[in-house]
Amino acid sequence: MEVHFVINAWAAFAPGLSSAQDWQAWASSPTIPRGTAQAEVKSMPAMMRRRLNALGRMAAEVSYAATDAVGFPTIFASRYGDASRSLELLSGLAKAEPVSPTAFGLSVQNAIGAMVSMVREDRANMLALAGGSASAAAGIVEAAALLADGAPEVLLVHYDAPLPPDYAHFQDEPEALYAWAWRIAASPQPGAHGWTLTRRSGVATDAQANLAPSLPLGLALLRPAILPGHVERAWRDGIEWTLCAHG
Repeated sequence: MEVHFVINAWAAFAPGLSSAQDWQAWASSPTIPRGTAQAEVKSMPAMMRRRLNALGRMAAEVSYAATDAVGFPTIFASRYGDASRSLELLSGLAKAEPVSPTAFGLSVQNAIGAMVSMVREDRANMLALAGGSASAAAGIVEAAALLADGAPEVLLVHYDAPLPPDYAHFQDEPEALYAWAWRIAASPQPGAHGWTLTRRSGVATDAQANLAPSLPLGLALLRPAILPGHVERAWRDGIEWTLCAHG
């Protein structure tokens, strides 16, 4: 499977990494972002901004930074979503405590996207998806499908955070707090400058399949969008994902 697209704009945010220059330096020598950070999200009214935690603010920040336009589909892709909120709710239920409807509403997978859509008064199609360790790649494939269906552009927002300690044993790739957004359009013609995402199964050698990843797949796939000429190959669950520029 191959999908072709162009990236008209991008934005990313992680602890210690906010500007384009920060990310370009990171892409040349990538490491796992460490620590915590709080995006300002100045474009969102304070009353709404206060409802979002660090992960939600990062996702909102990059969505605003990538585009100020509305009216085209938006995808919010995250493997775990806001797992910390969900665990807090489950802990409360285990103690027979009442569940806050507001807290529940903010814990679901589409909560961050819904908040951004409401603030922007954007009535265009918005969807949230989770695709395991390949959630970022699944978001790209979904965006390509929407473009093929006639959407002029698609805003893809990918974000994730380390799992809370009680869920930590489920973590199977490096943990990181980060978010990025791409404003994606269809390739104008074969051979034009853009990017290609390729999915192949059963091609990884045993050494490749068993190699511990150095980055979450979402951050690995971000590098070719920032670093000209970089080809990223990553293996997850027997699947090879390759993202590279073409044209």
